[in-house]
Amino acid sequence: MSEKKAPGSVSKLLNASWLRPFLLLVMIVVGWDLAIRIFGIPAYQIPAPGDVVKVLYTDWPELLAQSWPTTYATLLGFLASAVFGIPIAMLIAGSRTVESYVYPLLVFSQSIPKVAIAPLFVVWFGFGIVPKIIAAFLLGFFPVVVSAVQGFKSVDPDMVDLARAMKGSRLRVFCAVNLPHALPAIFSGLKVSVTLAVVGAVVGEFVGSNSGIGYVLQRSIGTFDLPTMFAALVILALLGVILFWLVDRIERFAIPWHVSQRADVFIGS
Repeated sequence: MSEKKAPGSVSKLLNASWLRPFLLLVMIVVGWDLAIRIFGIPAYQIPAPGDVVKVLYTDWPELLAQSWPTTYATLLGFLASAVFGIPIAMLIAGSRTVESYVYPLLVFSQSIPKVAIAPLFVVWFGFGIVPKIIAAFLLGFFPVVVSAVQGFKSVDPDMVDLARAMKGSRLRVFCAVNLPHALPAIFSGLKVSVTLAVVGAVVGEFVGSNSGIGYVLQRSIGTFDLPTMFAALVILALLGVILFWLVDRIERFAIPWHVSQRADVFIGS
């Protein structure tokens, strides 16, 4: 009996959703190391994985300390993009007049490189945390608005008319029909936003900062310390994955009834 259960346990472990990306990451690192050894790539161009791991181990306290300012700016910029983006999306979806005025300007704003305007934030707000928060906000704002607008516009008008025919107030109709229907699209935008907010915070740190992962990257590039630069990139990747995972957990808690959440249960069963 134990021999029959063992293959099932191994198969279940290998099919675990968390293990598959880990195995792919291991294969990428092995391929990275083999490519350096086979093609003789010098360390000043691409560091070996072992050197990056060594830096992560030896400089972990400093890298962890430098990651806190980046995380703080990312979270504040992301929260600001959600707080301002969702109400603006409600206005755009609910009024064609507002859409005709605001939506083209939002699209136009995305064509402006944030690296080009980030120095202005330093001039206006100094070298503190504010320019980093604004840069994170600007990169995370647009995905929230676009996804939320799409979600609110996709609400079935017949459902809204039925709720209003049952003497529901505007607020009750919105909370019972419009918002639940738009939540999947809103969370899709939030997932994109939280990863872009990390990029925005680093852009703000590139422009002017003496702390944060962006500062570590800029310093290591200036001294050609590639292992430290790659280690900082690993920290940024981990930060993005963790924040994305947190938003995904909140989504599963907020809309467990949605078909995207039920599909996992169905496949797993």
